[in-house]
Amino acid sequence: MSQKIVVVEDDINIAELLRLCLEKDGFAVSVAHDGGAGVELFEKEKPDLVMLDIMLPVMDGWAVLKQIRKEGKTPVIMLTAKGEVEDKVNGLESGADDYIVKPFEVKELLARVHAVLRRVGDEAPQQGKKLTFDKLIINLDSYELVVDGKRIDTPPKEMELLYHLAATPNRVYTRNQLLDEVWGFDYFGDSRTVDVHIKRLREKLEGVSDQWNLKTVWGVGYKFECTEG
Repeated sequence: MSQKIVVVEDDINIAELLRLCLEKDGFAVSVAHDGGAGVELFEKEKPDLVMLDIMLPVMDGWAVLKQIRKEGKTPVIMLTAKGEVEDKVNGLESGADDYIVKPFEVKELLARVHAVLRRVGDEAPQQGKKLTFDKLIINLDSYELVVDGKRIDTPPKEMELLYHLAATPNRVYTRNQLLDEVWGFDYFGDSRTVDVHIKRLREKLEGVSDQWNLKTVWGVGYKFECTEG
């Protein structure tokens, strides 16, 4: 059975190009041309992936992404004509899985789609993906983060990054290693992606315990420093 993709794009020509390319690549594609219709289509189709423009009528892409994240961790690739850093940061902080600037090469876009879906496939539910530290529980089975007894809403990629670091305490990872191992070796991004996610995690975690810390190793990368036991 074909994997389903919902495309939310108000430019009819771009939407049709995406539909044709994705269908030729074997996907079942549904298209919406405004944010409100996009949310309705997402809820109806329960797709495997959403391709989401930022500048949309009725509801913009940020509002649509927020609604999608309320439903779960369906992967989302953001589409925009803007290349500013602020848009990338907003997308990553809001829980987007990837980001591509228009105009784009079809080959690159398809590579991104397959990379995201492959990562989701590799992350099929596994038993025992739960780490416990002082005042911290990282549960990748349920994608729940509990900090000092409180459940903290955390985007999927932040959860995966934190779990990856905490699974091997005190090991230093370079940004490129984290891109390879958390986002996938064929991720078409840059190291700022990692920095943005680390920044957001620190806002949730800093000062909670003196037994562990999400630490920058200057000139190298990051590690989950653990001093307990």
